[in-house]
Order: sequence, then structure tokens, then C-alpha cells
Amino acid sequence: MFQKEEYGLRLKMLRRKAKETQADLAALLGVKPNQIVEMENGRKTTTFEKLSVICQHYNVSADYLLGLIDEPRALIPSKKEGT
Repeated sequence: MFQKEEYGLRLKMLRRKAKETQADLAALLGVKPNQIVEMENGRKTTTFEKLSVICQHYNVSADYLLGLIDEPRALIPSKKEGT
């Protein structure tokens, strides 16, 4: 079941793992940094279009980001996984 808090925690974890700031992610999505703060704190979500951009940018499935599955799945498998 979807929970904004879980979405926010996973978004923050992915952003930090990529060594990006909230401002970096905000620029990618075309929003203000305070909107990233709101998402990461579980108070807001985003549009389907921006969710798609986030998933592609971090190469992770929406199922994982939305908390529907527990293990991250890559959208595009690495060449190492495919061989």
C-alpha cells in the first residue's frame, strides 16, 4: 500500500546515494527545492510525469519508489546483469 512517508524516504535515499542535493533534483524536475523537501518529508507527492523522470534518472522502478515492492529494480539492467 502506498504511503507518502515511504516514498519520501526512498526518494531521499536515492538522491543521497547519487550524491545530489535537493536543489539538483529540483532543477531536474523544474520545481523549487522546497517541493523536494515536502516530498522527502512525506507531505507531498508529485505528478506521474515527474515520477517517470525520477525513476529514469535514478534507474529504479516506480513500484520500488512507491513502496509497492521492497527491493529496488532497475528500469534498465546494467550490462553486467544482462550478460
